Amino acid sequence: MANGIGATATAVKDVTTASFRADVLTASQQKPVLVDFWAPWCGPCKQLGPALEKAVRDSGGKVALVKMNIDEHPQIAGQLGIQSIPAVIAFDRGQPVDGFVGALPESQIRGFLERLVGPLKGGSADLIAEAEEAAAKGDAAGAASLYAEILADNPEDTKAIGGLARLQVAAGNLDDARALLATAPAPAPGKEPDAAIAAAIAAVSLAEQASAVGELAPLETAVAKNPDDHQARFDLAVALSAKGERDRAADALLEIIRRDRKWNDEAARKQLLQLFEAWGLMDPASVAARRKLSAIWF
Repeated sequence: MANGIGATATAVKDVTTASFRADVLTASQQKPVLVDFWAPWCGPCKQLGPALEKAVRDSGGKVALVKMNIDEHPQIAGQLGIQSIPAVIAFDRGQPVDGFVGALPESQIRGFLERLVGPLKGGSADLIAEAEEAAAKGDAAGAASLYAEILADNPEDTKAIGGLARLQVAAGNLDDARALLATAPAPAPGKEPDAAIAAAIAAVSLAEQASAVGELAPLETAVAKNPDDHQARFDLAVALSAKGERDRAADALLEIIRRDRKWNDEAARKQLLQLFEAWGLMDPASVAARRKLSAIWF
């Protein structure tokens, strides 16, 4: 990059006192221009630079970025009352409209830009999508790395917490999953937990149940001997879910509902709803089982 703070994929223009009018005031008539006030001796400036440039790139050309070395060009910073760096001032239509001081994390930088120009590309939403795709393909390590990247920037990102906790459950690390879920922010008063957190909590609960019901073979034998042994069929459903056999698990619970929907205070229906929450409402197994449940219920 032009000022020597560090190399990036996109060069950022240096602005001087002489070029400030053209490069900032005039240019901001077309789109917002960020001015990053920095100095070569400023450590936090070096931390801010890459994250700021990435966020600007993710704006897709909606905002421009220039940099001003205050050691070489102190006049503009002085006129704007800047007393510490790094400092970023946004100009729009020739006027300073917003700004911040200090090396903010990327999530806050993105929030700053989104107040100016609306949603950006990239960011945690895209990383979440990548992580979910990696997990669906069986790449648990890749998914975990992406979730960890999000949490390094925003430790309270509920989707990342929930996603990583579910990976821990799948790996059999229930204590780690519980510890991670304990870091999730509490929902606002009167609000339900975030869907990702609720799904992870349900997954932990199912894993705990599965550890108590034992192996599949004895349960399958019990059900074959007595199709009305609803407890055995219920435990079989829990064990099947733990093995990843979602359709079979749902079908076992649906069979209990067909035979005796009121059994054990509607335990089969309640367990099925817990499976939906753990799997996700739009999971193919959830969709298929909901359709079957509707046919039974109505």
